[in-house]
Amino acid sequence: MDNDEPLEPETKDESDSVSAPQSSDETLYCEAEASVAAEKEKPAQESSETDLEIEDTEKFFTTGQKELYLEACKLVGVVPVSYFIRNMEESYVNLNHHGLGPNGTKAIAIALVSNTTVLTLELADNCIMQEGILSLVEMLQENYYLQEINISDNDLGLEGARILSEFLQNNTSSLFSLQLSGNNFKKESAELFCQALSNNYRIKSLDLSHNQFCDKAGEYLGQMLAINVGLQSLDLSWNHLYIRGVVALCNGLRSNVSLKKLDLSMNSFGNEGAAALGEVLRLNSYLTYLDLSSNNITNDGLSKISRALELNESLKVLKLFLNPISMDGAVLLILSIKRNPKSKMEDIDISNVLVSEQFVKILDGVCAIHPQLDVLYKSVQALSAKKTPFTWTNPVKLIQSYADQNKISILDFFRSLNPSGELMMPVGEFRKAMIQQNKVPINRYQVRELIKKLGEKTGMVDFSFLTMTRS
Repeated sequence: MDNDEPLEPETKDESDSVSAPQSSDETLYCEAEASVAAEKEKPAQESSETDLEIEDTEKFFTTGQKELYLEACKLVGVVPVSYFIRNMEESYVNLNHHGLGPNGTKAIAIALVSNTTVLTLELADNCIMQEGILSLVEMLQENYYLQEINISDNDLGLEGARILSEFLQNNTSSLFSLQLSGNNFKKESAELFCQALSNNYRIKSLDLSHNQFCDKAGEYLGQMLAINVGLQSLDLSWNHLYIRGVVALCNGLRSNVSLKKLDLSMNSFGNEGAAALGEVLRLNSYLTYLDLSSNNITNDGLSKISRALELNESLKVLKLFLNPISMDGAVLLILSIKRNPKSKMEDIDISNVLVSEQFVKILDGVCAIHPQLDVLYKSVQALSAKKTPFTWTNPVKLIQSYADQNKISILDFFRSLNPSGELMMPVGEFRKAMIQQNKVPINRYQVRELIKKLGEKTGMVDFSFLTMTRS
């Protein structure tokens, strides 16, 4: 097999090259990159402690990425992953659900230590365990190109949390996005992460959803958020934080100046937690996205949030799906936006709430003042039946018809909406521009469909794919 040819010269000394790493479970890169001569010159203990520094410079530049990975697989005794071989020079590598195990993860880590192309690595659901995490952490201390990593659903537990928190305390890698969902982390793990993140300013996005933090973890998280200056996105959904945990978290969130996106869905904190969040929204001017779905918030709790929204000038997205809110509560909510001329609100999700025609009329008045606003609700059946065919006319066809009549392209039409002339716009700005333009008769329901067709990504509408479309 051609791929094995570069490895043949070393097979006669393979026993020598493998013997030293057996003295320590932590040895990683000397197996694949250290020459046999270098191994013989170094004591076993020194080799274990400095394996990331051992590099045969000539081999580093002559051994290809593929050959290095195949050699690593031989040394740790695993079958190479063909997908990784095909994609190891791409910026995005998805190895979710590949059954890598700790040794397979180690082989991947060895190959990535000198890789300069992979920016995003997905390793969810691979049973990588503690040994695999150690390999990844060693790699991340050497690789300054990898920016995003997903190691969710690997049941890492407390020991995995300890390894990761020690790595985060070093604050040296280029990693800015870390997904750790579903790893059986409990309050002790939360304490370790919060201690590390109190001083870490590199991690911008952290997903800790679907763990078992409980209310005590809310105290640690609140203390961390009070002093952390780097974190911009935090997912704490499905974590059993309950009332006490969320109230404690809010104590720190009031003074936080960096967090923009927070997901607290599925934490059962009820109206008391909603009241605490209302206080946060009065004081915090940095949060732009807040997900409070399925938290047993009733009209009473929603009224506290609504009063805060009369003053808030930063929040753009509020998700309240699957809370026991009635139409009366929904009316209070949208009227709070109407009373705030400086509101930046763009999207509200109350899609489980049945509303009446009266609600829709009130919402029309609110949207006249805030054309960037879109509210998802569950309209009553009678109202749905009254919608005219015009409401659901394909908005793209309407725009195409206008473009044809005026001998321009659809792209030219969209470009005219953006003062900068760029091919991407924030969702709120795009919605506002579409509602306010007078060239194509279009309503907010059609604008919503148009945004879906154009492909909303991370809060942006992208119509660059139309560059090849001409009228």
